[in-house]
Amino acid sequence: MASSMTVKSATRVAQGMLKRCEVTSRSLGNTQTIFAAYLPDVTEFKKLPVVYWLSGLTCTDENFSQKAGAFQAACDNQVVLVMPDTSPRGDGVPDEDPHTYDFGVGAGFYLNATTDKYKTHYNMYDFVVKELPALVEANLPVTDKRAISGHSMGGHGALTIGLKNPERYSSVSAFAPICNPMKVPWGQKAFSFYLGSDEQSWKQYDATELISQYKGKDLHILCDCGTADNFLVGEVNQLQPLAFMEAAQKAKVPVTFRMQAGYDHSYYFMSTFIREHLEHHARFLHAQS
Repeated sequence: MASSMTVKSATRVAQGMLKRCEVTSRSLGNTQTIFAAYLPDVTEFKKLPVVYWLSGLTCTDENFSQKAGAFQAACDNQVVLVMPDTSPRGDGVPDEDPHTYDFGVGAGFYLNATTDKYKTHYNMYDFVVKELPALVEANLPVTDKRAISGHSMGGHGALTIGLKNPERYSSVSAFAPICNPMKVPWGQKAFSFYLGSDEQSWKQYDATELISQYKGKDLHILCDCGTADNFLVGEVNQLQPLAFMEAAQKAKVPVTFRMQAGYDHSYYFMSTFIREHLEHHARFLHAQS
C-alpha cells in the first residue's frame, strides 16, 4: 500500500473543496505522485461514492480540474471526483524522449510495463486499480462504490480497467477513447516499449480485444466522440470507435456509443457533456448504496 497522504493545496469551488494530494507510490517505483480529489460539502456529513477520472496524453491531475467544468455537476449528483496523474514523474523515471508527447512521462497508458527499462516505474494500472482506491478509501470520506471515466488515452484506460475489473466498478464512460490501440500508431509505439514485441501480451490492454471476450456484468458503458475530432478524421484514425462497436455487437455486450456532431478532441467537447456522464455514473453508484 501507499504511504500516508499529504494535502498540498485546497481550493474552494462550487459547493466543495478541490484538494491536491501527494503520496509516495510503491506501484510507481516509490516516486512522489500527485492526485486531485474533489469533495462536495455533503461529505462533511456522509460518505459518497467516487468517480475516477483518467486524463489523456501530456496531461497531469490538473487538466480536468481546470477545464472540464465538472464540479457543480459532482455536487448536484453527490459524487466525489478523483483525478490521478497520467504517469510516474521525477528523478530516475525513464523517459524515451522528453520532447515526444505520446510516450514516457505524461503517457503511462494505464498499464503495467514488463520490459526491463520501464517495469519499475510504469505501473499505472496497479496504481489506478489497487493503490489509489485503497488510499482514497482509507483517507477520504468515500464509500467503496466506484465508477471510472476518462479521455483519449484515459478513455482507453477507463474501458480496459473496467472490462478487466467489472466487480470493482458500477459503470464506465469515456470521451474519444483510444479503442483499439494495438492497431494504431499511439498504441503500437507505447505497447512495444512498455510490453515488448509479443503482441499477444498487448491484447490485455486493448478495449476492442477485451470486449470481444467479455462475459461479465453490464458495466453500463457510455462513450462520446466528436465527429470533428482531429484524431478521428485526420490522416490516421487513432481512436477506432467502429472497431470497438463492432466487437461489442458481436459479443452482445451493451454499449452506448454516441457520435456528437461537430465536436473535436478538446475539453470544450468534454465540458459540454461531462454533466451527462456524471449523471450516468450517479444513477448506478447511488442505486447500489
